[in-house]
Amino acid sequence: MRFLLNVIDDRSSSATDDEGEAIDAFNDRLVAEGHWVLAAGVAHPADSLVIDARSGEAVVTPGPANDTAEWVAGFWIIEASDLDTARDLTIDGSRACGRRVELRPFLG
Repeated sequence: MRFLLNVIDDRSSSATDDEGEAIDAFNDRLVAEGHWVLAAGVAHPADSLVIDARSGEAVVTPGPANDTAEWVAGFWIIEASDLDTARDLTIDGSRACGRRVELRPFLG
């Protein structure tokens, strides 16, 4: 099963050196244990574009879709055999990055 782990923060690129080392160690563990699919940090929502082409002509609006105090500042996509394993990995990921992390299963 695949899961999305969203790192919730109020800043982008905010990890301290110690957090960066802990994140690297967690990433290495994910790879070693066969859970790794993909991970990345993402830019500040102010750098985003919202694109709506549902009615044919694309409407491009700068800025976030939702103005919130916190947002997804990074993510992991992992493979896990079940929700309990994914939950335990998410707990370890939250500890590593020092942030709240939202766990969401992929559909299907």
